[in-house]
Amino acid sequence: MARHVSTTATETVFRDEPYSSSCEATVIAINEMGGITLDRSVFYPTGGGQPGDSGVLTTPAGETVAIATTVKGRDDDGGPDVLIHVPAEDQIQITPGMHVTAAIDWDRRHKLMRVHTCLHLLSAVVPFPVTGGQVGEGKGRLDFAIPESNLDKDEITAELNRLIATDSPVRDDWITDAELAANPDLVKTMSVQPPTGAGRVRLIRIADLDLQPCGGTHVARTGEIGPVTVTKIESKGRQNRRVALILNDNN
Repeated sequence: MARHVSTTATETVFRDEPYSSSCEATVIAINEMGGITLDRSVFYPTGGGQPGDSGVLTTPAGETVAIATTVKGRDDDGGPDVLIHVPAEDQIQITPGMHVTAAIDWDRRHKLMRVHTCLHLLSAVVPFPVTGGQVGEGKGRLDFAIPESNLDKDEITAELNRLIATDSPVRDDWITDAELAANPDLVKTMSVQPPTGAGRVRLIRIADLDLQPCGGTHVARTGEIGPVTVTKIESKGRQNRRVALILNDNN
């Protein structure tokens, strides 16, 4: 999917309103591959290990366009980030200027939010540098740089569920690029650095349990995650251990 788009930034409704499942929007551009840019959107784009949202765009006439995923785009001159809504195959044609209702697959998104927040807790339970990770629909994993693995699935599961049961608040804070540079220990991920250059960086704070830069969507309280199980701990190299988990209601 080509990602050259209009230089008009998309208003990211999901950033301030992660529980919004739909919004009214206007189509502002269609790229050469059919990717759709809106002036505002509830769709989260792929990034930070979290998949892009899927859903549907509905015209005033009731016609629908199924959206398979959402990705970030940037114009060739280094302009502002925009969101590209990638339609599924064989959808109706829509044109710039059309008004639509943009609605995400909320059940899928909510599972992604629950897993993403749980992975932040996992990074607190396993206090080693994170070398990779993936947020899935009802499941997820983190890779840790650990020279010798003595991790125990049952112990990690018990501690995760204890932290979840505290029902701690999950909030976002903002710091400047300079403040992040002065506090490099906030960044737990070795392979992916938080985006800088816009002047400020978003932090996700889970009470006094965890604090780290993150642009993803999260639940409001840890209790919303629900019970989880660590399903597997694998060796992925001499100093790399993968810890996978699942939401218990995803079985």
